[in-house]
Amino acid sequence: MDEALLGMCVNERRFVKIPPHLGYGSEGVSGVVPPDSVLHFDVLLVDVWNSEDQVQIQTYYKPENCTRTIQVSDFVRYHYNGTFLDGTLFDSSHNRMRTYDTYVGIGWLIPGMDKGLLGMCIGEKRIITVPPFLAYGEDGDGKEIPGQASLVFDVVLLDLHNPKDTITVEKQYVPESCERQSQVGDFVRYHYNGTLLDGTLFDSSYSRNRTYDTYIGKGYVIAGMDEGLLGLCIGEKRRITIPPHLGYGEEGRGNIPGSAVLVFDIHVIDFHNPLDSVAITTHYKPSNCSVLSKKGDYLKYHYNASLLDGTLLDSTVSLGKTYNIVLGSGQVVLGMDIGLRDMCIGEKRTVIIPPHLGYGEAGVEGEVPGSAVLVFDIELLDLVSGLPEGYMFVWHDEVSPNLFEEIDKDNNGEVLLEEFTIYILEQVNSGKGKLAPGFDSETIVKNMFTNQDRNGDGKITAEEFKLKDQEPQEHDEL
Repeated sequence: MDEALLGMCVNERRFVKIPPHLGYGSEGVSGVVPPDSVLHFDVLLVDVWNSEDQVQIQTYYKPENCTRTIQVSDFVRYHYNGTFLDGTLFDSSHNRMRTYDTYVGIGWLIPGMDKGLLGMCIGEKRIITVPPFLAYGEDGDGKEIPGQASLVFDVVLLDLHNPKDTITVEKQYVPESCERQSQVGDFVRYHYNGTLLDGTLFDSSYSRNRTYDTYIGKGYVIAGMDEGLLGLCIGEKRRITIPPHLGYGEEGRGNIPGSAVLVFDIHVIDFHNPLDSVAITTHYKPSNCSVLSKKGDYLKYHYNASLLDGTLLDSTVSLGKTYNIVLGSGQVVLGMDIGLRDMCIGEKRTVIIPPHLGYGEAGVEGEVPGSAVLVFDIELLDLVSGLPEGYMFVWHDEVSPNLFEEIDKDNNGEVLLEEFTIYILEQVNSGKGKLAPGFDSETIVKNMFTNQDRNGDGKITAEEFKLKDQEPQEHDEL
């Protein structure tokens, strides 16, 4: 038999005939093999190894990009099929639908696997053959693996990190113009694709068609992302790789497995700080710029409105008509009200409005995203000076001492709304008086009448009638 087994391969089958003098001879084996017996063996070789054998490694797939390989003390996640040399399957992580997760090189694995995994890249596939003295030895594992069994592991590496790892940042695109970088306390809106190291997609803001919006540096997101979002420019694209101890840890979350390294490809749409004010940049100012816009003025202007990434939201230019407001009357968001102040006719400026001075966290459904920073390119085309604060009508000339009598055309001691309206509009049309610009004149006159009709009976008497400077003044005690 010593002679017959030489040169056999695993899974080879031989029929061996052994004459007595190379078997048990003239004595035989009492009760088993008669003397001078010719022996016949039907042999199937299941396993073979030598005491000088080492771990054998056969790599049959290796990614082109291999920036890092397994080192001692790394933590890895891999799938495997475990077979004997004859191909019999004894274990498979694929069947359990769960990776095998362990440290390498510190004795958590059989010695042969500890050695066989070293030097692997993410995505690499290799066959690791381990002789029994580097596996489970003479006793086996007491279950599926018999003693003295050589083991064959078909391994694909999915994940790799070291407990000492920090995040890695790969800048894929940085805009040429970057006036400011994100910092702790900023509120960021960004798109992302989130994958595992093997490329498996676990989440995407693009699939929801909505940015991910969060404060950074304050613990609102996982620690690795909190760090990875610092120092960004608006419009920048970067890849952030986060080890599990700075991600979702050993437990994982949802469809993110435990101890998984996470890869986020992000695109920053905009960011702002809650302390930000309106930013104004003047591009053109006429040489004659003595009359500046102020609260109460009636303004006509053109604008193009966009997001910080250049997405156009609205444009009066494309509509072919100006946007008209009374400054300081609440007809536009507060940031625009601020951005339109101290302008002269013909001036052009860019106004950047943070969301807390724009449309806030809610935005405008279907038009302006929530928490969006807005960019307005503005040209002021016309300005009609408003009235002093608190006035809806002023006189250009001296006020008649017999004003009530002039309004009371029928001299019955009572002024009705119709009489009042006719008189005020006559003063405006003749240039003797002026109504606050930008508002409906009939509404203003009606409000003026209501203010004078102090008892609300629909008519004004001489006792009720007072000019504004005759009204009692209220003062703060301080």
